[in-house]
Amino acid sequence: MSKILITYYSRTGNTAKMAQLIAEGAAATGVNVDVRPVTEMEPEDLLNYDAIVAGSPTYYGMMAYELKRLFDASVKFHGKLDGKIGAAFASSANIGGGNETTILGILQIFLVHGMIVQGLPKGDHYGPVSIGTPDERASKQCKELGARVAKLAGMLEKLG
Repeated sequence: MSKILITYYSRTGNTAKMAQLIAEGAAATGVNVDVRPVTEMEPEDLLNYDAIVAGSPTYYGMMAYELKRLFDASVKFHGKLDGKIGAAFASSANIGGGNETTILGILQIFLVHGMIVQGLPKGDHYGPVSIGTPDERASKQCKELGARVAKLAGMLEKLG
């Protein structure tokens, strides 16, 4: 059975709420899901999962330092995340707050690791975004991303 990690940094609780919604969407498919704040993660923990979904509030159009620090430290495992699934989500205070650039920064890291990136064909294409507290639209996008990541992980597991 596929194992999915949802890791995030959250100062106000909005990104944490999004992480829980993504976990709900993934868990509904029957996969194992761990939701962990990035402050409780070590780089080697990333090796234990088939899929990694990472989220951050947007600071100056970029991910939070706490998440970037984990990814910077993950360089020692370069090549060992190859073929795993990656996805991202972000929150900000404003519509033009930099959500897409934050998500793209996370996805770039996953691509450099050789990971397979999962997006959304409708709505928030690069990954769910929330302006403040996740509303109905953002909540739906989060659950959909979780389900899509879980489905892709299951398909890859069958290919084995």
